[in-house]
Amino acid sequence: MNYKVAAMYRFVSVQDPVALCAEISAFGKNLDGMCGTILIAPEGINGTIGAKPEALDKMIDFLDTRLGVRSGELKFSDSVDSPFNRFKVRPKKEIITLRKPEADPNKQVGQYVDPENWNALIADPEVTLIDTRNIYETKAGIFKGAIDPNLNIFSEFPDWVEQNLDPGKHKKVAMFCTGGIRCEKASSYMLAQGFEEVYHLKGGILKYLETIPADQSQWEGECFVFDKRVALSHGLEEGSFSICHGCREPLSVEDKAHASYEEGVSCPHCVGTLTDHRIAALRQRHKHFLEKNT
Repeated sequence: MNYKVAAMYRFVSVQDPVALCAEISAFGKNLDGMCGTILIAPEGINGTIGAKPEALDKMIDFLDTRLGVRSGELKFSDSVDSPFNRFKVRPKKEIITLRKPEADPNKQVGQYVDPENWNALIADPEVTLIDTRNIYETKAGIFKGAIDPNLNIFSEFPDWVEQNLDPGKHKKVAMFCTGGIRCEKASSYMLAQGFEEVYHLKGGILKYLETIPADQSQWEGECFVFDKRVALSHGLEEGSFSICHGCREPLSVEDKAHASYEEGVSCPHCVGTLTDHRIAALRQRHKHFLEKNT
């Protein structure tokens, strides 16, 4: 095990996000291999970071004393290589952007559902199952029977709810996302809109894949993650997807077998859309990468 990775979030009141960011950044600067991004806002903390195992443990201890991250959602996994290029700590207005002040998980939130009880919940025919992630993420995998709102960004979710859901008709709503943060905030928003029974997967897809054996799983595909591993499968093993450098789309094995795929440059999703200058730059970058790694 070369790197340990921590994905975390917690909705908790923060009085001075800017000062706290400076404190966290200074602490992490000297930790071995520290990389990734932490966001701090008045509503809490959100981040995914990696480092050498002992160094990561020190950072988690530090964040726990300041923000109680062990009382929130905290998941660990492994990476052979450094999962991020650098370490960033940034103050934000929201740790997950929805732009709806009434969505405040520190005041109200839907019902948490542990992974062990998730299959039974979504088997209920009265439950409307919704994926709150963006469309490029859902392409890698999704729960059986789930609705994909085809979101480009999370802040489109309220408009989609207004146009497609009705509190009088959709009596039970269950939502999920990568680590739990988006569906938790979405559940707060939906309660504010008058939906009565709102559920969300505690710990998100990653906790489900870590907990539920593949032969009992209702998950189809892999789970997109925001680091160099691209996607994870059951047991949080590194998956088969990679990223197109031309358009940032996750690429399946089938995509990479397509005649229009050029490694490090373009894929079936963006071929024909890139400028000659962009293609030349990507080819040069990929050439340098190959020379460096041979």
